[in-house]
Amino acid sequence: MKPVPFVTLWWMLLLVSGLGAIRKGSPEEASFYYGTFPPGFSWGVGSSAFQTEGAWDQDGKGPSIWDAFTHSRKGKVPGEETADSACNGYYRVQEDVMLLRELHVNHYRFSLSWPRLLPTGVRGDRVNEKGIKFYNDLIDALLKSNITPVVTLHHWDLPQLLQVKYGGWQNASMTNYFSDYANLCFEAFGDRVKHWVTFSDPRTMAEKGYETGHHAPGLKLHGTGLYKAAHHIIKAHAQAWHSYNSTWRSRQQGLVGISLNCDWGEPMDPDNPKDIEAAERYLQFCLGWFANPIYSGDYPQVMKEHIGRKSAEQGLDMSRLPMFSLQEKGYIKGTSDFLGLGHVTTRYITERNYPSRLGPSYQNDRDLMELVDPNWPDLGSQWLRSVPWGFRRLLNFAQTQYGDPPIYVMENGASQKLHSTPLCDKWRIKYLKGYINEMLKAIKDGANIKGYTSWSLLDQFEWEKGYSNRYGFYYVEFNNRNKPRYPKASVQYYKKIVTANGFPNPREVESWYFKALETCSINNQMLAAEPLLSHMQMVMEIVVPTVCALCVLIAAVLLMILLRSQS
Repeated sequence: MKPVPFVTLWWMLLLVSGLGAIRKGSPEEASFYYGTFPPGFSWGVGSSAFQTEGAWDQDGKGPSIWDAFTHSRKGKVPGEETADSACNGYYRVQEDVMLLRELHVNHYRFSLSWPRLLPTGVRGDRVNEKGIKFYNDLIDALLKSNITPVVTLHHWDLPQLLQVKYGGWQNASMTNYFSDYANLCFEAFGDRVKHWVTFSDPRTMAEKGYETGHHAPGLKLHGTGLYKAAHHIIKAHAQAWHSYNSTWRSRQQGLVGISLNCDWGEPMDPDNPKDIEAAERYLQFCLGWFANPIYSGDYPQVMKEHIGRKSAEQGLDMSRLPMFSLQEKGYIKGTSDFLGLGHVTTRYITERNYPSRLGPSYQNDRDLMELVDPNWPDLGSQWLRSVPWGFRRLLNFAQTQYGDPPIYVMENGASQKLHSTPLCDKWRIKYLKGYINEMLKAIKDGANIKGYTSWSLLDQFEWEKGYSNRYGFYYVEFNNRNKPRYPKASVQYYKKIVTANGFPNPREVESWYFKALETCSINNQMLAAEPLLSHMQMVMEIVVPTVCALCVLIAAVLLMILLRSQS
């Protein structure tokens, strides 16, 4: 029997929440905490290569699995949109660094495009020197502006040739290819880059790429493919960390970690032991899946038990969850200088038993159901609700679960609300205020949080959602080939938080909101004039060369007449 599709589960989730599934003893958000972050706390924004750079086949870049996925034109992205040009970030480094300076951020998190540096994915084939130069120029421009580069090695855009030839992350050989690529990056950029992230949100990469097929490479290997991919990704991370530790750390003095995304799971009924266990299981299948091997040497026990039992009931001789050897456990344990965390929202979790006869799948293996409270603010998409208190709980959970590691929040943000004024993003300001304040409370609780990255600098290509979801501080007019950027109200608000290093007092914080919204009307007028300006630019691009050509032609004719008259 086929596994229950995730879409079906999702509508079940919405149905239950719509009927008023209010959790017993629902936690109330505590009063706002005014205070500042520790000295040296690092504020930043983020992006990724595939989502922003464009220039998909320029200057020697090879194709990625996402190029192939979006070019297949099979309805995988709304409107068959691609990231071929995206934000034109490849050609706008200096302008985008100016935006970062305008935000007053301390760091900028971006990713390197593996196929831009190694077109085939294999270092032994060819290194693309133009790709090296592009990232050198970006890093140098950031440092010149006193902005620290935080560099992700892999944010989902695997070289297509590695997928075609080896099956991508289904193949154990990927760990060596990734290690070669990582060492190239350490060698080329490590003299200036001191914060490295090996993988960004590998859980989503594995689940949507190899389980549901919603992401590249679009495979639906239910209940097996995602576990195998994750297994190889974890080993690739460890190998890259050991390479840095043994070869580069002594001379470069940098840090290497991983960024793991997870929503908070709160028990639906805090007095029900089964709901408490389900919520814990949710977190272990989400965050512990990758963090536990890195910090403890092996997968969470609850994952091994659940997947192992269901595999046996499905007639398999071995668990669908791969095993680490004793040597691998020791090799992987401790391979992180910091824990990167991404977080967006919260779910209520309740026990739900999915019989093994439904077939293998990640959703069935967890034996739980995700619910939302209809009273939580809706941010305009089906899954995204603003629940700031869950952020604090996740940060404290990670702090205690993994032995007090230094934590960098690597991704936190909200997409644009539907049917709203593009540049007056009041909901994002409220989201930022609530979530950043809960992070401040977590620091007060004792969490060792070193920095925060808000997502994202620009509106960008949002994977299977195309350009419909806008997370950026800067609005990008994608219909204009120059991709102009316009600041949203949240730019001014976030800049105030960064400059004040927190929330100094009620009166000042309240003034930030109104000052931020004052900029909306002016900027919206500029945005409204964009089609006219684009039309005028197009006309000028046609008229000016034509007039110049006519002038040259007339001058030539006059010169010929003059020469004949003199002769």
